Amino acid sequence: MASEVRGMRRGPDEFRSRWRLRVPSLVAVTTAVGSLGLAAGGTAGPLLAVSMVGSSGVAGVPVALNLAGSAVGALLVSHQAARGRRGQGLALGFAIGAVGAVVVVAAAAADSLVLVLAGSALLGTANSALFLSRYAAAAVVSEDRRGRALGQVLFATTVGAVLSPVLLGPSGEVADRIGLVRPSGAYLVAVLAFGGAALSFRLMAGRFSPGGGEPAAAHGLARAVRNPRTLPAVLTLAVTNFAMVAVMTVAPVRLDMHGNGLDVVGAVVALHVVCMFGPSLVTGYLADRHHPAALVAAGAVLLLGGGVVGAVGSDHHVPLMAVHLSLIGLGWNCGVVGGSALLGATAPGHLRTHLEGIGEAAMGVAAIAAAPLAGLASVLTGYAGLSIWFSICAAAGLVYCCWRVRVGSHRT
Repeated sequence: MASEVRGMRRGPDEFRSRWRLRVPSLVAVTTAVGSLGLAAGGTAGPLLAVSMVGSSGVAGVPVALNLAGSAVGALLVSHQAARGRRGQGLALGFAIGAVGAVVVVAAAAADSLVLVLAGSALLGTANSALFLSRYAAAAVVSEDRRGRALGQVLFATTVGAVLSPVLLGPSGEVADRIGLVRPSGAYLVAVLAFGGAALSFRLMAGRFSPGGGEPAAAHGLARAVRNPRTLPAVLTLAVTNFAMVAVMTVAPVRLDMHGNGLDVVGAVVALHVVCMFGPSLVTGYLADRHHPAALVAAGAVLLLGGGVVGAVGSDHHVPLMAVHLSLIGLGWNCGVVGGSALLGATAPGHLRTHLEGIGEAAMGVAAIAAAPLAGLASVLTGYAGLSIWFSICAAAGLVYCCWRVRVGSHRT
């Protein structure tokens, strides 16, 4: 009789344990669906703005607002997570992004640039939810499997990151048939992708580990960010994204200027994107097997190597550019997976969700700063100068972060 009672008690626990093992896979599938809307903000936004105004001078404005919305959205989503509503926070982020896509579609129909820009900012919230979902997967597994959970979700992002640009053509035809300009088709895809992801996370909301349960005081967060063990993780995420965005702001333009067709440019960019997300299963495993700082150090080496190839090779030599951008993508992957795992390992438990949002916001701010600086640097030093100097700075920053991790571990 006693054994039967113990078996009955064990049943629900075993069910919950098995369910928690499935959560990272469910998050990965949901993220893959949501990532199909990525092309709306990064690619279709500039095309739509230029088609409405007739000047390339506005091309960067929707992207900048999208990045700003992503930075603010990261804080919003992480705030919800810290109150024990991680699933609801992710659902809210995707839902706001879907509303932003609807606003842009309406703006395209009304020929309103102001509404396009407003919708672009709202759209950025879905981007932050998309990338914060990796922490949701890591939160439900044991500490020795967090890196693999992070990697599984980032790997799933490859689906949308590669396929969403491919959908520009077919979705543009759909938009054309219903009387909209072709670039707005990507936003129709985003409505479905972000809406589906929002619904999925809302249904999974009760399956995530709760956060700290209370909002963090500002002074407590400030101390946590300055903590010698936590600060390197946040800096790693920011520095890594800064280097990647700087290079990718200019590289496609330079390839296009040298007479390469859009198919060539698209293929090189697609290879870069695959290198950004594709190795995540391997790098996630390495983050669990070894110290995350070792992965950050590997990212520094890869970014520096990519910078050297970009500086030595010519920016119109397609094979060398492919190698150059592949190394930058691999370096970004190591930096982001390593930095994310490092943040999970060093952040105080009651502040972890807040710090996840701060790390994501730091990546957004770094991207906002990198884009105009890269354009200026390419004018002053050429693409070779941009490539080598930005890579040297990024590698030096990551090495500094690794050193800070080592010093912090000795102090504790």
